Amino acid sequence: MTAAATIAAVDAPPRAVYIHVPFCRHHCGYCNFTVVAGRDDLVPAYLDAIERELSWLETPREVDTLYFGGGTPTRLAIDDFSRLVRTVRNWHPLAAGNEWTVEANPADLSAGLVEALVQFGVTRLSIGGQSFRVEKLKLLERDHAPEAIAESVRLARGAGLDVSLDMIFATPGETLADWQRDLGEAIELAPEHISAYGLTFERGTTFWNRREKRDLVESDEELQREMYEWTIDELSSAGFEHYEVSNFARPGKRSRHNENYWSGGGYYAAGPGAARYVDGMRETNHRSTTTYLKHVLAGESPVAERERLNPEQRARERLIFGLRRLEGVHRAAFQSATGFEIDQLAGRELRRYVQMGLLQDDGHRVCLTRDGLLVSDAMWPELL
Repeated sequence: MTAAATIAAVDAPPRAVYIHVPFCRHHCGYCNFTVVAGRDDLVPAYLDAIERELSWLETPREVDTLYFGGGTPTRLAIDDFSRLVRTVRNWHPLAAGNEWTVEANPADLSAGLVEALVQFGVTRLSIGGQSFRVEKLKLLERDHAPEAIAESVRLARGAGLDVSLDMIFATPGETLADWQRDLGEAIELAPEHISAYGLTFERGTTFWNRREKRDLVESDEELQREMYEWTIDELSSAGFEHYEVSNFARPGKRSRHNENYWSGGGYYAAGPGAARYVDGMRETNHRSTTTYLKHVLAGESPVAERERLNPEQRARERLIFGLRRLEGVHRAAFQSATGFEIDQLAGRELRRYVQMGLLQDDGHRVCLTRDGLLVSDAMWPELL
Protein backbone atom coordinates (compact mmCIF):
# COMPACT_ATOMS: atom_id res chain seq x y z
CA MET A 1 0.00 0.00 0.00
CA THR A 2 1.38 3.45 -0.89
CA ALA A 3 1.83 6.19 1.69
CA ALA A 4 -1.05 8.19 0.16
CA ALA A 5 -3.33 5.17 0.25
CA THR A 6 -2.35 4.39 3.84
CA ILE A 7 -3.18 7.87 5.09
CA ALA A 8 -6.42 7.98 3.10
CA ALA A 9 -7.39 4.65 4.60
CA VAL A 10 -6.98 5.87 8.17
CA ASP A 11 -8.45 9.34 7.59
CA ALA A 12 -11.76 9.68 9.34
CA PRO A 13 -13.91 12.67 10.24
CA PRO A 14 -12.30 14.56 13.16
CA ARG A 15 -13.59 13.80 16.62
CA ALA A 16 -12.40 17.07 18.20
CA VAL A 17 -13.39 20.72 17.90
CA TYR A 18 -11.81 23.96 19.11
CA ILE A 19 -13.81 27.18 19.58
CA HIS A 20 -11.87 30.42 19.98
CA VAL A 21 -13.35 33.12 22.21
CA PRO A 22 -11.14 36.23 21.79
CA PHE A 23 -12.47 38.47 24.56
CA CYS A 24 -10.28 39.56 27.48
CA ARG A 25 -10.43 42.23 30.13
CA HIS A 26 -6.79 43.07 29.43
CA HIS A 27 -4.25 41.95 26.82
CA CYS A 28 -1.28 40.63 28.81
CA GLY A 29 2.11 41.74 27.51
CA TYR A 30 3.45 38.23 26.84
CA CYS A 31 0.35 36.93 25.04
CA ASN A 32 0.50 36.32 21.29
CA PHE A 33 -2.95 34.77 20.91
CA THR A 34 -5.89 36.29 19.04
CA VAL A 35 -7.32 38.61 21.67
CA VAL A 36 -9.42 41.76 21.88
CA ALA A 37 -9.49 43.65 25.17
CA GLY A 38 -12.20 46.06 26.23
CA ARG A 39 -14.39 45.24 23.21
CA ASP A 40 -17.31 43.45 24.81
CA ASP A 41 -19.47 45.44 22.38
CA LEU A 42 -18.38 42.90 19.73
CA VAL A 43 -19.84 39.91 21.58
CA PRO A 44 -23.26 39.90 19.78
CA ALA A 45 -21.56 40.06 16.37
CA TYR A 46 -19.14 37.33 17.43
CA LEU A 47 -22.01 35.03 18.43
CA ASP A 48 -23.74 35.72 15.11
CA ALA A 49 -20.52 34.93 13.26
CA ILE A 50 -19.93 31.64 15.10
CA GLU A 51 -23.50 30.59 14.22
CA ARG A 52 -22.89 31.37 10.57
CA GLU A 53 -19.43 29.79 10.37
CA LEU A 54 -20.59 26.56 11.97
CA SER A 55 -23.67 26.43 9.72
CA TRP A 56 -21.30 25.99 6.77
CA LEU A 57 -20.65 22.47 8.06
CA GLU A 58 -24.15 21.75 6.65
CA THR A 59 -24.57 18.64 8.80
CA PRO A 60 -23.79 18.17 12.51
CA ARG A 61 -20.46 16.49 13.30
CA GLU A 62 -20.28 14.53 16.56
CA VAL A 63 -17.08 14.93 18.58
CA ASP A 64 -15.42 13.32 21.59
CA THR A 65 -13.58 16.43 22.80
CA LEU A 66 -14.62 20.07 22.81
CA TYR A 67 -12.30 22.91 23.82
CA PHE A 68 -13.27 26.55 24.42
CA GLY A 69 -10.04 28.59 24.37
CA GLY A 70 -9.09 32.21 24.08
CA GLY A 71 -8.85 34.88 24.98
CA THR A 72 -10.99 34.23 28.00
CA PRO A 73 -14.17 32.20 27.42
CA THR A 74 -15.30 32.91 30.99
CA ARG A 75 -15.28 36.62 30.11
CA LEU A 76 -18.65 36.07 28.40
CA ALA A 77 -21.80 36.81 30.39
CA ILE A 78 -23.72 33.64 31.26
CA ASP A 79 -26.49 34.40 28.75
CA ASP A 80 -23.93 34.90 25.99
CA PHE A 81 -22.04 31.79 27.03
CA SER A 82 -25.32 29.87 26.97
CA ARG A 83 -26.02 31.02 23.41
CA LEU A 84 -22.52 29.97 22.33
CA VAL A 85 -23.03 26.55 23.91
CA ARG A 86 -26.36 26.01 22.14
CA THR A 87 -24.83 26.94 18.80
CA VAL A 88 -21.72 24.78 19.17
CA ARG A 89 -23.54 21.73 20.50
CA ASN A 90 -26.11 21.97 17.71
CA TRP A 91 -23.36 21.54 15.11
CA HIS A 92 -21.00 19.48 17.23
CA PRO A 93 -23.03 17.15 19.47
CA LEU A 94 -20.93 15.48 22.14
CA ALA A 95 -20.45 11.73 22.26
CA ALA A 96 -20.92 9.80 25.48
CA GLY A 97 -17.90 10.00 27.76
CA ASN A 98 -16.78 13.27 26.22
CA GLU A 99 -14.18 15.72 27.52
CA TRP A 100 -15.20 19.38 27.42
CA THR A 101 -12.57 21.89 28.51
CA VAL A 102 -13.11 25.61 29.10
CA GLU A 103 -10.22 28.00 29.71
CA ALA A 104 -10.89 30.24 32.69
CA ASN A 105 -9.46 33.34 34.33
CA PRO A 106 -9.48 33.16 38.15
CA ALA A 107 -10.83 36.73 38.28
CA ASP A 108 -13.99 35.63 36.43
CA LEU A 109 -14.94 32.51 38.34
CA SER A 110 -17.75 32.54 40.87
CA ALA A 111 -19.90 29.84 42.41
CA GLY A 112 -22.73 30.81 40.05
CA LEU A 113 -20.58 30.60 36.94
CA VAL A 114 -19.06 27.27 37.92
CA GLU A 115 -22.53 25.88 38.61
CA ALA A 116 -23.68 27.07 35.18
CA LEU A 117 -20.67 25.45 33.48
CA VAL A 118 -21.47 22.13 35.14
CA GLN A 119 -25.12 22.38 34.02
CA PHE A 120 -23.97 23.05 30.45
CA GLY A 121 -21.96 19.83 30.58
CA VAL A 122 -18.40 21.13 30.96
CA THR A 123 -16.12 18.47 32.47
CA ARG A 124 -12.78 20.26 32.78
CA LEU A 125 -11.50 23.76 33.59
CA SER A 126 -8.11 25.02 32.42
CA ILE A 127 -7.29 27.83 34.85
CA GLY A 128 -4.70 30.44 33.88
CA GLY A 129 -3.08 30.84 37.27
CA GLN A 130 0.51 31.53 36.09
CA SER A 131 1.84 32.42 39.54
CA PHE A 132 1.04 32.76 43.25
CA ARG A 133 3.44 35.67 43.76
CA VAL A 134 1.93 39.16 43.68
CA GLU A 135 4.97 40.78 42.07
CA LYS A 136 5.15 38.14 39.34
CA LEU A 137 1.44 38.46 38.55
CA LYS A 138 1.93 42.21 38.28
CA LEU A 139 4.89 41.73 35.92
CA LEU A 140 2.81 39.36 33.76
CA GLU A 141 0.00 41.94 33.78
CA ARG A 142 -2.48 39.44 35.21
CA ASP A 143 -5.66 40.82 36.72
CA HIS A 144 -6.17 38.34 39.56
CA ALA A 145 -4.77 37.94 43.05
CA PRO A 146 -3.04 34.75 44.22
CA GLU A 147 -5.99 33.97 46.48
CA ALA A 148 -8.30 33.89 43.48
CA ILE A 149 -6.46 30.87 42.05
CA ALA A 150 -7.00 28.78 45.17
CA GLU A 151 -10.64 29.84 45.34
CA SER A 152 -11.17 28.96 41.67
CA VAL A 153 -9.70 25.50 42.16
CA ARG A 154 -11.82 24.99 45.27
CA LEU A 155 -15.01 25.97 43.43
CA ALA A 156 -14.24 23.78 40.45
CA ARG A 157 -13.26 20.74 42.48
CA GLY A 158 -16.31 21.17 44.69
CA ALA A 159 -18.52 21.08 41.60
CA GLY A 160 -16.90 17.88 40.33
CA LEU A 161 -14.85 19.45 37.53
CA ASP A 162 -11.34 18.31 36.69
CA VAL A 163 -8.83 21.13 36.98
CA SER A 164 -5.81 21.93 34.84
CA LEU A 165 -3.60 24.72 36.16
CA ASP A 166 -1.32 26.77 33.87
CA MET A 167 1.92 28.05 35.38
CA ILE A 168 4.75 30.17 33.92
CA PHE A 169 8.41 30.06 34.97
CA ALA A 170 11.60 31.94 34.05
CA THR A 171 10.12 35.43 34.21
CA PRO A 172 12.57 38.37 34.40
CA GLY A 173 14.24 38.54 37.81
CA GLU A 174 12.77 35.23 39.02
CA THR A 175 15.05 32.95 41.03
CA LEU A 176 14.97 29.17 41.25
CA ALA A 177 13.75 29.47 44.84
CA ASP A 178 10.92 31.77 43.71
CA TRP A 179 9.78 29.18 41.16
CA GLN A 180 10.11 26.33 43.65
CA ARG A 181 7.74 28.09 46.03
CA ASP A 182 5.37 28.97 43.18
CA LEU A 183 5.06 25.43 41.85
CA GLY A 184 4.88 24.08 45.39
CA GLU A 185 1.71 26.10 45.97
CA ALA A 186 0.25 24.77 42.73
CA ILE A 187 0.92 21.19 43.81
CA GLU A 188 -0.71 21.82 47.21
CA LEU A 189 -3.98 22.63 45.43
CA ALA A 190 -3.96 19.07 44.02
CA PRO A 191 -5.17 19.78 40.47
CA GLU A 192 -5.54 16.86 38.07
CA HIS A 193 -3.24 18.49 35.52
CA ILE A 194 -0.47 21.11 35.45
CA SER A 195 0.98 22.82 32.38
CA ALA A 196 4.31 24.53 33.07
CA TYR A 197 5.69 26.86 30.42
CA GLY A 198 8.90 28.82 30.31
CA LEU A 199 8.17 32.46 29.46
CA THR A 200 8.75 33.15 25.76
CA PHE A 201 9.08 36.53 24.10
CA GLU A 202 6.93 36.44 20.96
CA ARG A 203 7.39 38.93 18.15
CA GLY A 204 4.51 41.41 18.09
CA THR A 205 3.92 41.40 21.85
CA THR A 206 4.74 44.27 24.18
CA PHE A 207 7.11 41.95 26.07
CA TRP A 208 9.12 41.50 22.86
CA ASN A 209 9.40 45.27 22.47
CA ARG A 210 10.33 45.74 26.12
CA ARG A 211 13.09 43.13 25.83
CA GLU A 212 14.44 44.87 22.72
CA LYS A 213 14.63 48.10 24.74
CA ARG A 214 16.25 46.21 27.66
CA ASP A 215 13.29 47.14 29.83
CA LEU A 216 12.90 43.39 30.44
CA VAL A 217 15.83 40.98 30.65
CA GLU A 218 15.25 37.34 29.72
CA SER A 219 16.35 34.69 32.23
CA ASP A 220 19.64 33.11 31.26
CA GLU A 221 19.55 29.66 29.65
CA GLU A 222 21.19 27.83 32.53
CA LEU A 223 18.62 29.14 35.02
CA GLN A 224 15.78 28.20 32.66
CA ARG A 225 17.24 24.71 32.39
CA GLU A 226 17.47 24.38 36.19
CA MET A 227 13.86 25.49 36.58
CA TYR A 228 12.58 23.09 33.95
CA GLU A 229 14.52 20.10 35.26
CA TRP A 230 13.39 20.83 38.80
CA THR A 231 9.80 21.06 37.53
CA ILE A 232 10.03 17.61 35.94
CA ASP A 233 11.48 16.03 39.06
CA GLU A 234 9.14 17.76 41.51
CA LEU A 235 5.94 17.02 39.61
CA SER A 236 7.00 13.43 39.00
CA SER A 237 7.66 13.03 42.73
CA ALA A 238 4.20 14.47 43.43
CA GLY A 239 2.54 11.74 41.34
CA PHE A 240 2.14 13.52 38.02
CA GLU A 241 2.94 11.80 34.73
CA HIS A 242 5.16 13.89 32.49
CA TYR A 243 3.47 13.01 29.20
CA GLU A 244 4.34 15.95 26.91
CA VAL A 245 7.14 18.52 26.92
CA SER A 246 5.19 21.04 29.04
CA ASN A 247 2.33 18.93 30.39
CA PHE A 248 1.90 16.82 33.52
CA ALA A 249 -1.17 14.87 34.61
CA ARG A 250 -2.43 12.59 37.33
CA PRO A 251 -2.87 9.04 35.99
CA GLY A 252 -5.90 8.95 33.70
CA LYS A 253 -6.22 12.76 33.63
CA ARG A 254 -4.29 13.74 30.50
CA SER A 255 -5.85 16.32 28.18
CA ARG A 256 -7.59 14.10 25.63
CA HIS A 257 -8.13 17.09 23.34
CA ASN A 258 -4.45 17.98 23.21
CA GLU A 259 -3.47 14.32 22.92
CA ASN A 260 -5.44 14.30 19.67
CA TYR A 261 -3.30 17.17 18.35
CA TRP A 262 -0.07 15.44 19.37
CA SER A 263 -1.09 12.12 17.83
CA GLY A 264 -1.71 13.79 14.46
CA GLY A 265 -5.51 13.60 14.60
CA GLY A 266 -7.80 15.97 12.72
CA TYR A 267 -9.90 18.67 14.37
CA TYR A 268 -12.57 21.21 13.52
CA ALA A 269 -12.32 24.83 14.67
CA ALA A 270 -14.27 28.07 14.56
CA GLY A 271 -13.66 31.66 15.63
CA PRO A 272 -11.05 34.35 14.94
CA GLY A 273 -7.54 32.95 14.60
CA ALA A 274 -8.84 29.38 14.94
CA ALA A 275 -6.89 26.66 13.13
CA ARG A 276 -8.44 23.44 11.81
CA TYR A 277 -7.06 20.27 10.27
CA VAL A 278 -9.55 18.29 8.20
CA ASP A 279 -8.85 15.74 5.44
CA GLY A 280 -5.21 16.78 5.19
CA MET A 281 -6.09 20.47 4.78
CA ARG A 282 -4.73 22.89 7.34
CA GLU A 283 -6.61 26.21 7.56
CA THR A 284 -6.29 29.21 9.85
CA ASN A 285 -8.89 31.96 10.19
CA HIS A 286 -8.00 35.67 10.18
CA ARG A 287 -6.30 36.59 13.45
CA SER A 288 -7.93 40.00 13.53
CA THR A 289 -11.28 39.63 15.28
CA THR A 290 -12.83 42.53 13.39
CA THR A 291 -11.61 41.17 10.04
CA TYR A 292 -12.97 37.75 10.92
CA LEU A 293 -16.35 39.25 11.81
CA LYS A 294 -16.47 41.33 8.64
CA HIS A 295 -15.81 38.34 6.40
CA VAL A 296 -18.14 35.85 8.07
CA LEU A 297 -21.07 38.24 8.50
CA ALA A 298 -20.75 39.14 4.80
CA GLY A 299 -21.02 35.45 3.96
CA GLU A 300 -17.36 35.21 3.00
CA SER A 301 -14.75 32.67 4.11
CA PRO A 302 -12.75 33.80 7.17
CA VAL A 303 -9.77 31.64 6.16
CA ALA A 304 -6.52 33.60 5.91
CA GLU A 305 -4.13 30.67 5.36
CA ARG A 306 -4.71 27.34 3.68
CA GLU A 307 -2.31 24.50 2.97
CA ARG A 308 -2.98 20.97 1.75
CA LEU A 309 -0.33 18.69 3.16
CA ASN A 310 0.97 15.90 0.96
CA PRO A 311 1.51 12.45 2.52
CA GLU A 312 5.15 13.13 3.35
CA GLN A 313 4.39 16.48 5.00
CA ARG A 314 1.65 14.87 7.06
CA ALA A 315 3.97 12.10 8.13
CA ARG A 316 6.71 14.57 9.13
CA GLU A 317 4.25 16.59 11.22
CA ARG A 318 3.06 13.39 12.88
CA LEU A 319 6.67 12.51 13.69
CA ILE A 320 7.34 15.88 15.33
CA PHE A 321 4.10 15.91 17.32
CA GLY A 322 4.78 12.34 18.41
CA LEU A 323 8.26 13.18 19.61
CA ARG A 324 6.85 15.93 21.83
CA ARG A 325 5.17 13.18 23.83
CA LEU A 326 7.35 11.48 26.40
CA GLU A 327 6.40 8.04 25.12
CA GLY A 328 7.82 9.04 21.74
CA VAL A 329 7.10 7.37 18.42
CA HIS A 330 6.72 3.61 17.90
CA ARG A 331 8.25 2.69 14.57
CA ALA A 332 5.74 0.01 13.56
CA ALA A 333 2.68 2.08 14.52
CA PHE A 334 4.08 5.11 12.71
CA GLN A 335 4.65 3.18 9.50
CA SER A 336 1.20 1.60 9.71
CA ALA A 337 -0.44 5.00 10.13
CA THR A 338 1.55 6.96 7.55
CA GLY A 339 3.05 4.50 5.08
CA PHE A 340 6.52 5.91 5.81
CA GLU A 341 9.35 4.46 7.85
CA ILE A 342 10.86 6.94 10.31
CA ASP A 343 14.33 6.46 8.87
CA GLN A 344 12.98 7.08 5.37
CA LEU A 345 11.86 10.55 6.48
CA ALA A 346 14.63 11.65 8.82
CA GLY A 347 17.09 8.85 9.43
CA ARG A 348 20.22 10.99 9.20
CA GLU A 349 18.87 13.70 11.51
CA LEU A 350 17.60 11.18 14.05
CA ARG A 351 20.93 9.33 14.13
CA ARG A 352 22.71 12.63 14.71
CA TYR A 353 20.40 13.53 17.58
CA VAL A 354 20.94 10.08 19.11
CA GLN A 355 24.72 10.62 18.92
CA MET A 356 24.26 14.03 20.57
CA GLY A 357 22.27 12.43 23.39
CA LEU A 358 19.05 14.27 22.53
CA LEU A 359 17.11 11.20 21.37
CA GLN A 360 17.16 7.56 22.34
CA ASP A 361 16.31 4.78 19.90
CA ASP A 362 15.98 1.13 20.91
CA GLY A 363 15.01 0.01 17.43
CA HIS A 364 11.31 -0.07 18.27
CA ARG A 365 10.69 3.38 19.73
CA VAL A 366 12.29 6.81 19.36
CA CYS A 367 11.86 9.36 22.15
CA LEU A 368 13.42 12.46 23.67
CA THR A 369 16.07 12.14 26.37
CA ARG A 370 16.20 14.52 29.33
CA ASP A 371 18.72 16.67 27.41
CA GLY A 372 16.47 16.53 24.35
CA LEU A 373 13.53 17.84 26.33
CA LEU A 374 15.52 20.95 27.15
CA VAL A 375 16.17 21.90 23.52
CA SER A 376 13.33 20.17 21.67
CA ASP A 377 11.97 23.29 19.97
CA ALA A 378 15.30 23.78 18.20
CA MET A 379 15.16 20.23 16.81
CA TRP A 380 11.84 20.34 14.97
CA PRO A 381 12.78 22.56 11.98
CA GLU A 382 15.35 20.03 10.82
CA LEU A 383 12.79 17.23 10.95
CA LEU A 384 10.33 19.20 8.78
